[in-house]
Amino acid sequence: MTERSIQMSEAYSLGALLTVGGGFLDAYTYFTRGGVFSNAQTGNLVLLAIRLAQGDLTALPRYLPPILSFALGIVVAELIRDHFRVSRSLHWRQAVVALEALILLVTAFLPQGPWDSAVNAAVSFVCAMQVEAFRKIRGNALATTMCTGNLRSGTELLYHGLRGRDTTALKRSFQYYGIILCFLLGGALGVWATGVLAEQAILLCCGMLVIIFLAMFRAPQEAA
Repeated sequence: MTERSIQMSEAYSLGALLTVGGGFLDAYTYFTRGGVFSNAQTGNLVLLAIRLAQGDLTALPRYLPPILSFALGIVVAELIRDHFRVSRSLHWRQAVVALEALILLVTAFLPQGPWDSAVNAAVSFVCAMQVEAFRKIRGNALATTMCTGNLRSGTELLYHGLRGRDTTALKRSFQYYGIILCFLLGGALGVWATGVLAEQAILLCCGMLVIIFLAMFRAPQEAA
């Protein structure tokens, strides 16, 4: 297969680091901000439905803000793409990453308790921008903030790779499973970090995003 140039934003190393951050943020909001998921809006919708069915109206201010904020994050990511479409100095995905880091930096200094709802909404907004901006890794459609689709795609490729002895499909399936492992690693890191640093553990994600922002200035890679 001939080689083709890919954007640095599709590099596997950057995708892996973004996924570690995605797992980290889910653990962070769940353990430090009232049992709310920042990425898994399906989980928030289910929890909201359960609480409402039980007559618990206090679930609305807990679960509804991150859901709505996630939707808003998708829109803002698209607006950023439109604005930076013709920019030669900064890729639109770098602008998304910079905004992510700035928002997370602010949330790190908001104390637990009265600010939890605002922080959950802010982190969900960040996760939405990330999932909208980073859709592919080395040409594969991959999510860096959730695992359901990755598990489906990786398992499908594994089946076809084993059944047809297709080494390319097997290699792609391993890439999906590697990303899932990165998400698990991020979740475990998030649990450890929140136990040590509490709400300021999110500063570790800011550091990851700064690394990603700087790395995207590198030239495109070659993919087989």
